Amino acid sequence: MSERTITTMFDEDHDRLDTLFASFQKLKRTDFAKAKSAFLEFKAGLQRHVAWEEDVMFPLWEKKSGMTGGGPTIVMRLEHKEIGDCLESIHRKVQAQNLESDREEQTLLELLDRHNMSEEEVLYPEMDHLISPEEREAAFRAMEKIA
Repeated sequence: MSERTITTMFDEDHDRLDTLFASFQKLKRTDFAKAKSAFLEFKAGLQRHVAWEEDVMFPLWEKKSGMTGGGPTIVMRLEHKEIGDCLESIHRKVQAQNLESDREEQTLLELLDRHNMSEEEVLYPEMDHLISPEEREAAFRAMEKIA
């Protein structure tokens, strides 16, 4: 069995979230109840994913890299804010059973695509390189405590 890494764990979560959002998009005009359920699971999962990064990964990366006053995590935090704002916009429409969220969905997908690429190609591999197996396991334990 291969060792669990930051890269594989977060990539798998990105894939899980992508699948949930695609289900929402596919079902919203044919089975709104299932679409809403998929969206709410996606929203909660994305918010937890962001918390994992901001509360555990980013501080650890900043400590290990020495980049505390700038660098990629500052940009990623700003992107998280944009993503969160867009997510809330879609959520308001879902709560109102307003199916006209295509524009917001496209914006969210574009934000996530760009953001996830930065994480998957830079942050996660760098984390796997910078931290020890013990630090990685401690990070995983800390993330498990985030609901």
